[in-house]
Amino acid sequence: MDGQRVHALIPAAGRSVRFGGTTLKQYAHLLGTPVMAHSIDAVARNEAVVSVTVALARDDGIFDQLIRPHWPAVRTVVGGESRAQTVLNGLEFILQRNPECEWVLVHDAARPCLSTELLQRLLKEGLVSETGAILAVPVNDTLKLAGDDGCIEKTVDRSRYWAAQTPQLFRIKELASNLDKALSAGESPTDEAAVMERAGVRPLLVMGSQTNIKITGAEDLNLAGFILQRQSVGE
Repeated sequence: MDGQRVHALIPAAGRSVRFGGTTLKQYAHLLGTPVMAHSIDAVARNEAVVSVTVALARDDGIFDQLIRPHWPAVRTVVGGESRAQTVLNGLEFILQRNPECEWVLVHDAARPCLSTELLQRLLKEGLVSETGAILAVPVNDTLKLAGDDGCIEKTVDRSRYWAAQTPQLFRIKELASNLDKALSAGESPTDEAAVMERAGVRPLLVMGSQTNIKITGAEDLNLAGFILQRQSVGE
């Protein structure tokens, strides 16, 4: 990992339709600080990360008010209508500003509990991989495949299934090129690993943690607060 420089991208142009209420989940308060601020801090504190770019909705009027004062060096770019387009806009922006950039770390704005240890593990294993890498955890629940009628069709062997998390780490030019091809084909991949898989790449799975949760509903805020407080005690 010595000498490797990584640029981080946080897509945050979503409308948080599953969160409920009028507050976008990335700006919901978590221990007195917006969720996204915790996510920025989680990636920015690693010495290998030389810049952080956040991709925002065109009409976002909150970032400059709530986050910019605390993170003046964070760059922003306008995202797109989908997560995939938002990520591509961010990748192109980073490459325009830093043509020499080799690696990009894409992290969810609503995943505030990424620990220092997890990020270090991803970078250590991913930066020596030819395929890129993502954090993920093995699926523990019994999996059922549903039929078209809403009834169980069969039970799926879970032994080879993993739940994807972020950050996801890839060579930026390869990711940008493959994402552009996917979007041009009318597809809209839901994560960066799927983009690379489409191109025939098999990204490395790096063991994540059940504590690296994503905020999807208001009820997740209490759990995230508990996790962050535990992490602060352990550091």
